[in-house]
Amino acid sequence: MRSPIAFLFVLVLYFAMDLYVYRGLRTLDPATWVKRVFMVVHGLGYAYVLYAFFKYDPSAPSDEIRRGMQTFMIWFVLLYVPKLPMIAIWLAEDFVRGGYALFGNEGWPERRKALGWLAVALGTIPFLGILDGWQFGRSRYRIKKHIARIPGLPEAFRGFRIVQISDIHSGSFTDPDEVQKGIDAVLEANGDAVVFTGDLVNNTADEIEPWMERFSQIKAPHGVFSILGNHDYGDYVPWPSPEVKEANLDRLARNQAEMGWTLLRNQRAVLTKDGAELELLGIENWGLPPFPQYGRLDETLALCPDPATPKILLSHDPSHFDAEVLPNSANIALTLSGHTHGMQFGIEIPGWFKWSPVKWKYPRWDGAYPVGQKTLYVNRGFGYLAFPGRVGMWPEITIHELQPA
Repeated sequence: MRSPIAFLFVLVLYFAMDLYVYRGLRTLDPATWVKRVFMVVHGLGYAYVLYAFFKYDPSAPSDEIRRGMQTFMIWFVLLYVPKLPMIAIWLAEDFVRGGYALFGNEGWPERRKALGWLAVALGTIPFLGILDGWQFGRSRYRIKKHIARIPGLPEAFRGFRIVQISDIHSGSFTDPDEVQKGIDAVLEANGDAVVFTGDLVNNTADEIEPWMERFSQIKAPHGVFSILGNHDYGDYVPWPSPEVKEANLDRLARNQAEMGWTLLRNQRAVLTKDGAELELLGIENWGLPPFPQYGRLDETLALCPDPATPKILLSHDPSHFDAEVLPNSANIALTLSGHTHGMQFGIEIPGWFKWSPVKWKYPRWDGAYPVGQKTLYVNRGFGYLAFPGRVGMWPEITIHELQPA
Protein backbone atom coordinates (compact mmCIF):
# COMPACT_ATOMS: atom_id res chain seq x y z
CA MET A 1 0.00 0.00 0.00
CA ARG A 2 1.26 3.46 -0.86
CA SER A 3 2.05 5.70 2.10
CA PRO A 4 1.60 9.43 1.38
CA ILE A 5 3.63 10.30 4.49
CA ALA A 6 6.57 8.14 3.40
CA PHE A 7 6.31 9.51 -0.16
CA LEU A 8 6.30 13.10 1.15
CA PHE A 9 9.30 12.37 3.38
CA VAL A 10 11.29 10.94 0.46
CA LEU A 11 10.31 13.83 -1.80
CA VAL A 12 11.43 16.38 0.81
CA LEU A 13 14.72 14.48 1.25
CA TYR A 14 15.39 14.54 -2.50
CA PHE A 15 14.50 18.23 -2.67
CA ALA A 16 16.94 18.97 0.16
CA MET A 17 19.65 17.07 -1.73
CA ASP A 18 18.93 19.06 -4.89
CA LEU A 19 18.94 22.37 -3.05
CA TYR A 20 22.25 21.54 -1.37
CA VAL A 21 23.87 20.55 -4.67
CA TYR A 22 22.47 23.63 -6.39
CA ARG A 23 23.96 25.89 -3.70
CA GLY A 24 27.29 24.13 -4.14
CA LEU A 25 27.21 24.60 -7.90
CA ARG A 26 26.50 28.31 -7.51
CA THR A 27 29.93 28.80 -5.95
CA LEU A 28 31.47 27.81 -9.28
CA ASP A 29 29.77 30.77 -11.00
CA PRO A 30 28.15 28.67 -13.72
CA ALA A 31 26.47 30.44 -16.58
CA THR A 32 22.83 31.41 -16.19
CA TRP A 33 21.79 28.77 -18.73
CA VAL A 34 23.39 26.03 -16.59
CA LYS A 35 21.25 27.09 -13.62
CA ARG A 36 18.17 27.14 -15.81
CA VAL A 37 18.87 23.68 -17.22
CA PHE A 38 19.36 22.35 -13.69
CA MET A 39 16.02 23.77 -12.57
CA VAL A 40 14.12 22.67 -15.70
CA VAL A 41 15.45 19.09 -15.61
CA HIS A 42 14.73 18.67 -11.92
CA GLY A 43 11.38 20.42 -12.19
CA LEU A 44 10.29 18.01 -14.90
CA GLY A 45 11.57 15.12 -12.79
CA TYR A 46 9.50 16.16 -9.78
CA ALA A 47 6.44 16.73 -11.97
CA TYR A 48 6.77 13.21 -13.38
CA VAL A 49 7.18 11.62 -9.94
CA LEU A 50 4.08 13.39 -8.62
CA TYR A 51 2.13 12.37 -11.71
CA ALA A 52 3.26 8.74 -11.44
CA PHE A 53 2.47 8.56 -7.72
CA PHE A 54 -1.11 9.76 -8.06
CA LYS A 55 -1.72 7.80 -11.27
CA TYR A 56 -0.25 4.49 -10.05
CA ASP A 57 -2.67 1.57 -10.29
CA PRO A 58 -1.39 -1.85 -9.11
CA SER A 59 -4.03 -3.56 -11.25
CA ALA A 60 -2.77 -1.93 -14.46
CA PRO A 61 -1.26 -4.13 -17.21
CA SER A 62 2.23 -5.33 -16.36
CA ASP A 63 3.74 -3.55 -19.39
CA GLU A 64 2.39 -0.22 -18.16
CA ILE A 65 3.75 -0.80 -14.66
CA ARG A 66 7.12 -1.86 -16.11
CA ARG A 67 7.44 1.25 -18.27
CA GLY A 68 6.56 3.50 -15.35
CA MET A 69 9.00 1.77 -13.01
CA GLN A 70 11.84 1.84 -15.53
CA THR A 71 11.28 5.55 -16.29
CA PHE A 72 11.30 6.36 -12.58
CA MET A 73 14.46 4.33 -11.97
CA ILE A 74 16.30 5.97 -14.87
CA TRP A 75 15.38 9.40 -13.47
CA PHE A 76 16.32 8.46 -9.93
CA VAL A 77 19.62 6.70 -10.69
CA LEU A 78 20.85 9.24 -13.23
CA LEU A 79 19.98 12.31 -11.16
CA TYR A 80 20.69 11.17 -7.61
CA VAL A 81 23.41 8.53 -7.47
CA PRO A 82 26.00 10.93 -9.02
CA LYS A 83 25.09 13.53 -6.37
CA LEU A 84 26.19 11.32 -3.49
CA PRO A 85 29.96 11.89 -3.93
CA MET A 86 29.29 15.58 -4.59
CA ILE A 87 27.34 15.91 -1.35
CA ALA A 88 30.05 14.01 0.53
CA ILE A 89 32.72 16.49 -0.66
CA TRP A 90 30.66 19.56 0.21
CA LEU A 91 29.57 18.16 3.58
CA ALA A 92 33.20 17.55 4.52
CA GLU A 93 34.05 21.09 3.44
CA ASP A 94 31.11 22.53 5.39
CA PHE A 95 32.24 20.65 8.49
CA VAL A 96 35.62 22.38 8.25
CA ARG A 97 34.00 25.73 7.44
CA GLY A 98 31.75 25.31 10.47
CA GLY A 99 34.81 24.79 12.65
CA TYR A 100 36.32 28.03 11.41
CA ALA A 101 33.00 29.82 12.05
CA LEU A 102 32.74 28.47 15.61
CA PHE A 103 36.32 28.94 16.73
CA GLY A 104 37.58 31.68 14.45
CA ASN A 105 36.85 35.36 14.24
CA GLU A 106 36.07 35.75 10.56
CA GLY A 107 32.72 33.94 10.22
CA TRP A 108 32.04 31.32 7.58
CA PRO A 109 34.81 31.18 4.96
CA GLU A 110 33.92 31.01 1.29
CA ARG A 111 33.69 27.64 -0.41
CA ARG A 112 36.80 26.62 -2.31
CA LYS A 113 36.25 26.40 -6.05
CA ALA A 114 38.86 23.65 -6.36
CA LEU A 115 36.82 21.40 -4.07
CA GLY A 116 33.70 22.34 -6.01
CA TRP A 117 35.24 21.22 -9.28
CA LEU A 118 36.47 18.03 -7.56
CA ALA A 119 32.88 17.36 -6.47
CA VAL A 120 31.64 17.88 -10.04
CA ALA A 121 34.33 15.56 -11.40
CA LEU A 122 33.48 12.83 -8.87
CA GLY A 123 29.80 13.18 -9.75
CA THR A 124 30.49 13.01 -13.47
CA ILE A 125 32.20 9.61 -13.25
CA PRO A 126 29.14 7.68 -11.94
CA PHE A 127 26.86 9.72 -14.21
CA LEU A 128 28.75 8.55 -17.30
CA GLY A 129 28.97 5.01 -15.90
CA ILE A 130 25.21 4.92 -15.36
CA LEU A 131 24.59 6.20 -18.88
CA ASP A 132 26.81 3.43 -20.23
CA GLY A 133 25.09 0.80 -18.05
CA TRP A 134 21.67 1.93 -19.18
CA GLN A 135 22.45 2.00 -22.88
CA PHE A 136 25.00 -0.81 -23.22
CA GLY A 137 25.75 -2.57 -19.92
CA ARG A 138 22.55 -4.60 -19.77
CA SER A 139 23.57 -6.53 -22.88
CA ARG A 140 27.31 -6.75 -22.14
CA TYR A 141 27.06 -10.51 -21.55
CA ARG A 142 30.09 -12.20 -20.05
CA ILE A 143 30.85 -15.92 -20.15
CA LYS A 144 32.63 -16.97 -16.94
CA LYS A 145 34.23 -20.35 -16.29
CA HIS A 146 34.22 -22.08 -12.92
CA ILE A 147 36.05 -25.33 -12.14
CA ALA A 148 33.72 -27.17 -9.77
CA ARG A 149 35.47 -29.73 -7.55
CA ILE A 150 33.01 -32.53 -6.77
CA PRO A 151 33.90 -35.16 -4.12
CA GLY A 152 33.06 -38.60 -5.42
CA LEU A 153 32.45 -37.43 -8.99
CA PRO A 154 32.09 -40.44 -11.32
CA GLU A 155 34.91 -40.59 -13.84
CA ALA A 156 32.40 -40.41 -16.70
CA PHE A 157 31.47 -36.87 -15.61
CA ARG A 158 35.03 -35.52 -15.53
CA GLY A 159 34.98 -32.37 -17.68
CA PHE A 160 31.16 -32.33 -17.86
CA ARG A 161 29.99 -28.76 -18.55
CA ILE A 162 26.92 -27.30 -16.88
CA VAL A 163 25.95 -23.88 -18.21
CA GLN A 164 24.10 -21.72 -15.69
CA ILE A 165 21.88 -18.72 -16.35
CA SER A 166 19.74 -16.97 -13.77
CA ASP A 167 17.31 -14.10 -13.20
CA ILE A 168 16.08 -13.59 -16.74
CA HIS A 169 13.29 -11.21 -15.63
CA SER A 170 11.64 -11.33 -19.04
CA GLY A 171 9.07 -8.71 -18.04
CA SER A 172 11.84 -6.10 -18.20
CA PHE A 173 12.90 -6.80 -21.80
CA THR A 174 12.27 -4.32 -24.61
CA ASP A 175 14.90 -5.13 -27.26
CA PRO A 176 14.76 -8.50 -29.08
CA ASP A 177 18.28 -8.07 -30.46
CA GLU A 178 19.74 -7.65 -26.96
CA VAL A 179 17.94 -10.77 -25.75
CA GLN A 180 19.12 -12.78 -28.75
CA LYS A 181 22.68 -11.68 -28.10
CA GLY A 182 22.46 -13.25 -24.64
CA ILE A 183 20.88 -16.45 -25.96
CA ASP A 184 23.64 -16.73 -28.56
CA ALA A 185 26.17 -16.46 -25.72
CA VAL A 186 24.45 -19.34 -23.90
CA LEU A 187 24.62 -21.46 -27.06
CA GLU A 188 28.25 -20.48 -27.56
CA ALA A 189 29.02 -21.83 -24.07
CA ASN A 190 28.20 -25.29 -25.46
CA GLY A 191 27.05 -26.97 -22.26
CA ASP A 192 26.37 -30.66 -21.75
CA ALA A 193 23.45 -29.49 -19.63
CA VAL A 194 21.90 -26.06 -18.98
CA VAL A 195 20.38 -24.94 -15.69
CA PHE A 196 18.32 -21.86 -14.92
CA THR A 197 18.21 -20.77 -11.28
CA GLY A 198 14.99 -18.79 -11.03
CA ASP A 199 13.16 -15.51 -11.68
CA LEU A 200 12.00 -16.10 -15.23
CA VAL A 201 9.48 -13.26 -14.89
CA ASN A 202 8.97 -10.17 -12.76
CA ASN A 203 5.40 -10.94 -11.72
CA THR A 204 3.16 -12.75 -14.19
CA ALA A 205 3.46 -15.75 -16.48
CA ASP A 206 2.50 -13.83 -19.63
CA GLU A 207 5.74 -11.82 -19.46
CA ILE A 208 7.79 -14.70 -20.90
CA GLU A 209 5.35 -15.51 -23.70
CA PRO A 210 6.65 -12.97 -26.28
CA TRP A 211 10.14 -14.42 -25.70
CA MET A 212 9.39 -18.14 -25.54
CA GLU A 213 10.39 -18.86 -29.13
CA ARG A 214 13.80 -17.31 -28.53
CA PHE A 215 14.47 -19.06 -25.23
CA SER A 216 13.34 -22.35 -26.77
CA GLN A 217 16.59 -22.18 -28.75
CA ILE A 218 18.47 -23.09 -25.56
CA LYS A 219 19.06 -26.83 -25.70
CA ALA A 220 21.68 -29.24 -24.39
CA PRO A 221 22.43 -32.97 -24.87
CA HIS A 222 21.51 -33.77 -21.25
CA GLY A 223 18.63 -31.31 -20.99
CA VAL A 224 17.67 -27.90 -19.69
CA PHE A 225 16.55 -27.74 -16.04
CA SER A 226 15.00 -24.85 -14.14
CA ILE A 227 13.67 -23.78 -10.74
CA LEU A 228 11.47 -20.97 -9.46
CA GLY A 229 12.70 -17.73 -7.91
CA ASN A 230 10.88 -15.38 -5.57
CA HIS A 231 9.46 -13.31 -8.46
CA ASP A 232 7.97 -16.32 -10.24
CA TYR A 233 5.17 -16.84 -7.69
CA GLY A 234 3.40 -13.55 -8.38
CA ASP A 235 3.74 -12.49 -4.75
CA TYR A 236 4.36 -8.82 -5.60
CA VAL A 237 1.12 -8.02 -7.45
CA PRO A 238 -2.53 -8.25 -6.34
CA TRP A 239 -4.72 -11.16 -7.52
CA PRO A 240 -8.53 -11.43 -7.56
CA SER A 241 -8.31 -14.73 -5.69
CA PRO A 242 -5.82 -17.40 -4.58
CA GLU A 243 -7.10 -19.60 -7.39
CA VAL A 244 -6.19 -17.02 -10.04
CA LYS A 245 -2.73 -16.64 -8.53
CA GLU A 246 -2.23 -20.42 -8.56
CA ALA A 247 -3.41 -20.57 -12.17
CA ASN A 248 -0.74 -18.01 -13.07
CA LEU A 249 1.94 -20.24 -11.56
CA ASP A 250 0.57 -23.24 -13.46
CA ARG A 251 0.71 -21.19 -16.64
CA LEU A 252 4.35 -20.34 -15.97
CA ALA A 253 5.14 -24.03 -15.50
CA ARG A 254 3.42 -24.86 -18.80
CA ASN A 255 5.35 -22.12 -20.56
CA GLN A 256 8.63 -23.62 -19.37
CA ALA A 257 7.54 -27.08 -20.51
CA GLU A 258 6.70 -25.67 -23.94
CA MET A 259 10.21 -24.18 -24.12
CA GLY A 260 11.61 -27.67 -23.48
CA TRP A 261 12.77 -26.88 -19.93
CA THR A 262 12.30 -29.34 -17.06
CA LEU A 263 11.02 -27.40 -14.05
CA LEU A 264 12.09 -28.92 -10.72
CA ARG A 265 9.84 -28.06 -7.78
CA ASN A 266 11.38 -29.81 -4.78
CA GLN A 267 12.26 -32.61 -7.18
CA ARG A 268 15.18 -34.74 -8.28
CA ALA A 269 16.56 -35.39 -11.74
CA VAL A 270 19.28 -37.85 -12.71
CA LEU A 271 21.97 -37.10 -15.27
CA THR A 272 23.40 -40.24 -16.85
CA LYS A 273 26.58 -40.69 -18.84
CA ASP A 274 28.32 -43.94 -19.81
CA GLY A 275 26.36 -45.79 -17.16
CA ALA A 276 27.25 -43.36 -14.37
CA GLU A 277 24.76 -41.11 -12.58
CA LEU A 278 24.84 -37.61 -11.11
CA GLU A 279 21.92 -36.25 -9.09
CA LEU A 280 20.49 -32.82 -9.83
CA LEU A 281 18.13 -31.39 -7.21
CA GLY A 282 15.91 -28.38 -7.71
CA ILE A 283 14.01 -26.76 -4.85
CA GLU A 284 11.51 -23.96 -4.78
CA ASN A 285 12.50 -20.55 -3.49
CA TRP A 286 13.92 -20.44 0.03
CA GLY A 287 15.12 -17.11 1.36
CA LEU A 288 15.47 -15.31 4.65
CA PRO A 289 12.44 -13.15 5.57
CA PRO A 290 10.78 -11.30 3.94
CA PHE A 291 11.40 -13.70 1.05
CA PRO A 292 9.25 -16.83 0.80
CA GLN A 293 10.39 -20.24 2.04
CA TYR A 294 8.68 -22.68 -0.30
CA GLY A 295 11.75 -24.88 -0.66
CA ARG A 296 11.76 -28.27 1.05
CA LEU A 297 15.34 -29.52 1.07
CA ASP A 298 14.78 -32.48 3.39
CA GLU A 299 11.80 -33.70 1.36
CA THR A 300 13.82 -33.40 -1.84
CA LEU A 301 16.79 -35.25 -0.35
CA ALA A 302 14.39 -38.02 0.75
CA LEU A 303 13.90 -38.76 -2.96
CA CYS A 304 17.60 -39.67 -3.26
CA PRO A 305 18.53 -43.34 -2.71
CA ASP A 306 21.98 -42.58 -1.27
CA PRO A 307 22.86 -39.39 0.69
CA ALA A 308 26.55 -39.99 -0.07
CA THR A 309 26.08 -39.79 -3.85
CA PRO A 310 27.36 -36.40 -5.14
CA LYS A 311 24.56 -33.93 -5.74
CA ILE A 312 24.20 -30.58 -7.44
CA LEU A 313 21.51 -28.33 -5.96
CA LEU A 314 19.65 -25.54 -7.74
CA SER A 315 18.43 -23.02 -5.14
CA HIS A 316 17.59 -19.47 -6.17
CA ASP A 317 18.53 -17.53 -3.02
CA PRO A 318 22.17 -17.83 -1.81
CA SER A 319 21.15 -17.34 1.83
CA HIS A 320 19.76 -20.90 1.67
CA PHE A 321 23.32 -22.24 1.47
CA ASP A 322 24.31 -21.12 4.97
CA ALA A 323 20.89 -21.71 6.50
CA GLU A 324 20.20 -25.28 5.34
CA VAL A 325 22.75 -26.66 2.89
CA LEU A 326 25.92 -26.35 4.97
CA PRO A 327 24.41 -27.93 8.12
CA ASN A 328 23.03 -30.86 6.10
CA SER A 329 25.13 -34.03 6.07
CA ALA A 330 24.16 -35.00 2.51
CA ASN A 331 26.84 -34.74 -0.17
CA ILE A 332 25.55 -31.54 -1.79
CA ALA A 333 28.84 -30.75 -3.46
CA LEU A 334 27.71 -27.77 -5.53
CA THR A 335 24.88 -25.29 -4.96
CA LEU A 336 23.97 -22.96 -7.83
CA SER A 337 22.12 -19.74 -7.00
CA GLY A 338 21.30 -16.29 -8.38
CA HIS A 339 18.96 -13.64 -6.95
CA THR A 340 21.45 -10.89 -6.04
CA HIS A 341 22.06 -9.50 -9.60
CA GLY A 342 25.27 -8.06 -8.14
CA MET A 343 22.71 -5.31 -7.43
CA GLN A 344 23.28 -4.39 -11.12
CA PHE A 345 25.78 -1.88 -9.76
CA GLY A 346 29.34 -2.34 -8.64
CA ILE A 347 33.04 -2.15 -9.39
CA GLU A 348 35.28 -4.98 -10.50
CA ILE A 349 38.89 -5.27 -11.51
CA PRO A 350 39.06 -8.94 -12.57
CA GLY A 351 41.39 -10.91 -10.36
CA TRP A 352 42.03 -7.96 -8.04
CA PHE A 353 38.95 -6.27 -6.66
CA LYS A 354 35.19 -6.73 -6.62
CA TRP A 355 32.57 -4.71 -4.73
CA SER A 356 28.84 -4.05 -4.79
CA PRO A 357 26.50 -2.57 -2.17
CA VAL A 358 24.58 -5.86 -2.24
CA LYS A 359 27.34 -7.42 -0.13
CA TRP A 360 25.86 -5.63 2.90
CA LYS A 361 22.73 -7.77 2.47
CA TYR A 362 24.27 -10.96 1.08
CA PRO A 363 27.81 -11.80 2.25
CA ARG A 364 27.92 -14.47 -0.48
CA TRP A 365 26.75 -12.42 -3.43
CA ASP A 366 28.85 -13.25 -6.51
CA GLY A 367 31.02 -16.08 -7.74
CA ALA A 368 32.32 -19.19 -5.95
CA TYR A 369 32.35 -19.74 -2.18
CA PRO A 370 33.96 -23.08 -1.22
CA VAL A 371 33.31 -24.18 2.36
CA GLY A 372 34.83 -27.55 3.23
CA GLN A 373 33.52 -30.14 0.76
CA LYS A 374 30.69 -27.88 -0.42
CA THR A 375 30.70 -24.94 -2.80
CA LEU A 376 28.15 -22.20 -3.47
CA TYR A 377 28.21 -20.37 -6.78
CA VAL A 378 26.17 -17.16 -7.21
CA ASN A 379 25.43 -16.07 -10.77
CA ARG A 380 24.88 -12.33 -11.42
CA GLY A 381 21.92 -12.95 -13.68
CA PHE A 382 20.95 -12.66 -17.33
CA GLY A 383 18.44 -9.80 -17.16
CA TYR A 384 17.65 -6.81 -14.99
CA LEU A 385 14.92 -5.54 -12.71
CA ALA A 386 13.63 -1.99 -12.08
CA PHE A 387 16.63 0.00 -13.37
CA PRO A 388 16.96 -1.06 -17.03
CA GLY A 389 20.71 -1.39 -17.02
CA ARG A 390 23.82 -2.78 -15.37
CA VAL A 391 26.74 -0.68 -14.14
CA GLY A 392 29.93 -2.66 -13.62
CA MET A 393 28.01 -5.88 -12.87
CA TRP A 394 27.54 -7.25 -16.37
CA PRO A 395 25.06 -10.05 -17.16
CA GLU A 396 26.60 -13.48 -16.74
CA ILE A 397 26.56 -16.91 -18.33
CA THR A 398 28.55 -19.39 -16.25
CA ILE A 399 30.24 -22.58 -17.42
CA HIS A 400 30.73 -24.99 -14.51
CA GLU A 401 33.27 -27.62 -15.50
CA LEU A 402 33.03 -30.62 -13.18
CA GLN A 403 36.26 -32.16 -11.91
CA PRO A 404 36.95 -34.65 -9.10
CA ALA A 405 37.87 -33.09 -5.76
